[in-house]
Amino acid sequence: MSKRKSKDAHLPVGECITQLQEILRKRLCHQQLPDRPEGVEAQHKHLLELLKRTAVHGESNSVLIVGPRGAGKTMLLKCVLRDLLEETEAQTNLLQVHLNGLLQTNDRIALQEITRQLHLENVVGDKVFGSFAENLAFLLEALKKGDRSSSRPVLFVLDEFDLFAHHKNQTLLYNLLDVSQSAQAPIAVVGTTCRLDVLELLEKRVKSRFSHRQIHLLNNPTFTQYLERVQTQLSLSDDFPDNKFSRDWNASIETLCEDKSVAEVLQRHFNSSKDFRSMHMLLMLCLSRVSAAKPAIRPADLLEASKMCFADAKANMLHGLSILELCLIIAMKHLNDVYEGEPFNLQMVHNEFKKFLQRKSNSMYNFEQPVIMKAFEHLQQLEMIRPVDSSVVKTQREYRLMRLMLDHSQVMEALQKYPQCPTDVKQWAMSAFG
Repeated sequence: MSKRKSKDAHLPVGECITQLQEILRKRLCHQQLPDRPEGVEAQHKHLLELLKRTAVHGESNSVLIVGPRGAGKTMLLKCVLRDLLEETEAQTNLLQVHLNGLLQTNDRIALQEITRQLHLENVVGDKVFGSFAENLAFLLEALKKGDRSSSRPVLFVLDEFDLFAHHKNQTLLYNLLDVSQSAQAPIAVVGTTCRLDVLELLEKRVKSRFSHRQIHLLNNPTFTQYLERVQTQLSLSDDFPDNKFSRDWNASIETLCEDKSVAEVLQRHFNSSKDFRSMHMLLMLCLSRVSAAKPAIRPADLLEASKMCFADAKANMLHGLSILELCLIIAMKHLNDVYEGEPFNLQMVHNEFKKFLQRKSNSMYNFEQPVIMKAFEHLQQLEMIRPVDSSVVKTQREYRLMRLMLDHSQVMEALQKYPQCPTDVKQWAMSAFG
């Protein structure tokens, strides 16, 4: 079958949906890198030139990529490495070591990881080294080529760079930057961090060996650019097997982005966070609702996905409480309203609950004191309430002062959604807030 015919072939809807979800999942879950990173072309060019000088010309460098979480620091670095490894010389020579401050919590673990990633476990064997510097020098010496004159270039990528600054004496950073400055071996040190004050964390001897090159990624798109990015992320490319499905899908995405209610939802997300990660999370939730029966994303899907993204964890926890625990929270809220946010104790809450019971003719909510105590402690375990004083003072449990960690809207929302909530409890809550 010719290429044209295969393009025009209509695949079953189910198969098209499966392929669509596979393509978009790869795109949204960062498994597939973009052809060129958007909005950071200058930073991409700068970093590529810097690493090319190490990989091809054997020149040592150090640089920091600084930006908030989700700004695309790792994506930028991965794109640069992909482009760099297209050069034959870099592909054959360059060695990479990736360290993360959350995983390599001290220099000993970091050194073991460097040895493992450079495949030098057999070379090191049972050797005992006097210092970190001696060990690192030995590793770099072992990487020298057969003529012993030139060493293979090594790229060290330090994720969460600021956490390495908390290591004892900053030995790892000092030695890596010392090697990069003294031209013992061609190495490039690239750090990624979300702390703007990262250089202030470095000791004087470490700071003096750092090149002070910083690449800032301050993601600040306009709403129009944000909307365009949403459309680009959801659109299918021309090489999709079924051309008709691809055209229909892209047209439906264009219509979706022009919808007023969709624009409002996206504006809310844009105002709360401009980073790509939260946007991808929202789009991923929308994509999961697409099926053969519903082969397009509708405005209602986006609205539902947005509610899930903004779901209040504490309000959701309230739905799982017992009626007694809910009554105690309403009593606490009532006390907050009466005493303007002053702390309360179990005895005060119990008295407030008794007032509610006195207005009731039936004894449906009559609970013993130990049961109420248990419910109160459960609320503390769930962190719905917390003690005012953190120190363990010898106060009777029922008289220990507490604060409520929920606000008016959270309690009211939970009451509306609470399954089969008794009407009188709702009315009491309304009166408490009214």
